[in-house]
Amino acid sequence: MKIIFLGTAGTLPTINRNLPSIAIKRKGEILLFDCGEGTQRQMLKAKLGYCNKIFITHMHGDHILGLPGLLQTMSLFQVGFPLKIFGPEGIAKFINDIIKIVKFKLTFPVIIKEISEGKVCKEKEYYIQASWMDHTIPNLGYALIEYERPGKFYPEKAISLGVPEGPLWFSLQHGNEVALANGKIISPRCIVGPPRKGRKIVYSGDTRPCEAISNLAKNADLLIYDTTLDDKLTEKANKFGHSSPSQGATIAKKANVKQLIMTHISGRYNNADLLIHQAQNTFPNTEMAQDLAEFKVLYPK
Repeated sequence: MKIIFLGTAGTLPTINRNLPSIAIKRKGEILLFDCGEGTQRQMLKAKLGYCNKIFITHMHGDHILGLPGLLQTMSLFQVGFPLKIFGPEGIAKFINDIIKIVKFKLTFPVIIKEISEGKVCKEKEYYIQASWMDHTIPNLGYALIEYERPGKFYPEKAISLGVPEGPLWFSLQHGNEVALANGKIISPRCIVGPPRKGRKIVYSGDTRPCEAISNLAKNADLLIYDTTLDDKLTEKANKFGHSSPSQGATIAKKANVKQLIMTHISGRYNNADLLIHQAQNTFPNTEMAQDLAEFKVLYPK
């Protein structure tokens, strides 16, 4: 699974940072979290295909104004698959009004779902959990949570028990008993190790520190968190519904996450080293998101 930061600025774009958007590439599927202005161009730079799903955190312009251009471009290229868009109340009216006013026709199905807390999207191998954060308007944080994977398969044990290589191995790997030609029943627990954990990626959107993000991020492999202003401006950050580096690091430590990546950075910082140092004082495994940077998230050992 790969995380690609398409935009890492807060409120306004800068020369080096586009507006908020994060792509998660997983087994050929691309999930987009927020869609700030210019996202479609960033996708071209990153050599990404078009997304299958979009998850919007909240209805502020820096997080949604890239949607009209992306939808129109995807229509012009006549993508051959439906696009699902998830977001808080107002997202459906916004998209439908833009299409009506700008007068372009969609050439592919777009399914819009206005959502609240809970499991908002369920797939075979993962689901998306949403929780309300603490911003100046309703903002949803999202967690991509993979289901447990089958345990490690031990071929030598299968051979010793007389299980021929082929479909029976596959069936055992996926937790099913199999019957041999002689009628003997083989249980998967004889050949397959215990289930292995999947991965968990959490994105806060815009938020002040709150219990909801600590709960959502618990034991995550990666937390992507709003750290708009440095620690000296914590009060100002909180006033406008954002956080500081030390606050993000405290959340990461409390939630027992493996890695913290800071994003939604104010344009006042040409060099973000100050913010990194402030966070690392509390949570050493912290990095700063940069536009078009890629991070691989490996399976837990």
